[in-house]
Amino acid sequence: MTDTAPTAIPPSAQVTLPDGRVELAPGSPPPSGPYANEDLLPVPVDKRTWTTYNFSALWVGMAHNTASWTLASGLIAVGMDWKQAVFTIALANVIVLVPMLLTGHAGPKYGIPFPVFARASFGIRGANLPAVVRALVACGWFGIQTWIGGEAIFFLAGKLIGDGWTDAGSFGGHPWTMWLSFAIFWAIQVVIIYRGMETIRRFENWAAPFVLVGAFVMLWWMTDKAGGFGPLFDQPSKLGWGADFWALFWPALMGMIGFWSTLSLNIPDFTRYGRSQKAQTRGQALGLPTTMTLFAFLSVMVTSGSQAVYGEPIWDPVKLAAKTDNVVGLLFALVTVLVATLSVNIAANLVSPAFDFSNVAPRKVSFRAGAIVTCVLAVLIFPWKLYSDPEGYIFTWLGLVGGLLGTVAGILIADYWILRRARLDLVDLYRPGGRYWYGGGWNWRAVLAFAVGGVLAIGGADFHPLIDGRPVPFLEPLADYGWAVGLGTSMVLYLALMLLPATRPRTAAGPAQP
Repeated sequence: MTDTAPTAIPPSAQVTLPDGRVELAPGSPPPSGPYANEDLLPVPVDKRTWTTYNFSALWVGMAHNTASWTLASGLIAVGMDWKQAVFTIALANVIVLVPMLLTGHAGPKYGIPFPVFARASFGIRGANLPAVVRALVACGWFGIQTWIGGEAIFFLAGKLIGDGWTDAGSFGGHPWTMWLSFAIFWAIQVVIIYRGMETIRRFENWAAPFVLVGAFVMLWWMTDKAGGFGPLFDQPSKLGWGADFWALFWPALMGMIGFWSTLSLNIPDFTRYGRSQKAQTRGQALGLPTTMTLFAFLSVMVTSGSQAVYGEPIWDPVKLAAKTDNVVGLLFALVTVLVATLSVNIAANLVSPAFDFSNVAPRKVSFRAGAIVTCVLAVLIFPWKLYSDPEGYIFTWLGLVGGLLGTVAGILIADYWILRRARLDLVDLYRPGGRYWYGGGWNWRAVLAFAVGGVLAIGGADFHPLIDGRPVPFLEPLADYGWAVGLGTSMVLYLALMLLPATRPRTAAGPAQP
């Protein structure tokens, strides 16, 4: 008997409902011990209430934010026209939707979050490896987005109060009022997350349409300034459709995919509350690619308009809004940016690390405690310094670690869909010595596949300014395709290692599968 197949596996204390959803058997004691707590346990079926609208609204709230806006408008700034930019973003989000749906399937079926889902492939203890990596990336983004939100409050208050606010005494290189704005925005997020997932659901429901209206208002304003839609559509591509465009297209496509690659891992943190598979599938299919494409269209149209009106593309919506002489319009634009940043930061960068940190020490760290840890770490990384050097942090460290997460997606998909055929044992996901214990709680095959896939994905990347040159120069041709290389490599290698005769896993249904 191998380390993947314990000698004594008790009958599974779970029931499968007619619609395919699985929950702990009524009347059976819930899993306990060092690897379980209330926040990590499966969500009971009667509390899986999120509908198609809730998931669509979640994606509208996450996609309509400053980072998404600049992602799309930035393609205009580097030479694409509106058709090329919208095409690149639309294709990227259709592609990333596939792993999003595949990993999200385990959420409504079993009611488990991402760290617990990862236990099936990495081991009960080994799941902390992808969970902590994912959490640290989220802490970085949470801190930066909080600083951006603080800037919006600082700018908004300055317009209302005047120079006395913006020219306040300096401390640590910034006015003390900027630090106060940062603290206010930080506290707002802590209050929302501390009230739990239901509060987040309600917040996303109203934030989503508000931000969308704000984007259309900016389009109307820019169209009026440009004298109609004609100048917005007439801005030519600087690249054409030849070799220059395709040289930029592939790394741009991987970058667009990488933008949501983290969510393609931890989407079970949200889908676990889904009323059905149809709710999460339709909600995500309607919410992600359509929302991102629409927002990209609005973004590139407004940016093209700014090029026609001001002679250069202005891709930062805050700087663009600052050009208006209408105080009411400016305040509306800044409030929209504030709500958009709040929406994406809570959903994308706070919920998931809260579960991830809780998974490290379930008996000591709850979901709320994990959220507080995230908020504190986000301050301790000095986001104001990181934001001042985007090349070194956002485009190097966060970009490289984000590339690594593609390898995790490959392992999760291979394990859940190909090896286990979407069958898991809920109790064993929390039980030392069970089918997911492997060797001491770690599945070395998943770790090896993660390491090899990670090296191939980012080994040839440019680490500047952290280090000069590339760690593995001969892998440079793979650097522009890092996410796809990592996902494909880890999937194939993990399957090869797990299908060796001595290491075939057992499914929740019983014997080892071929």
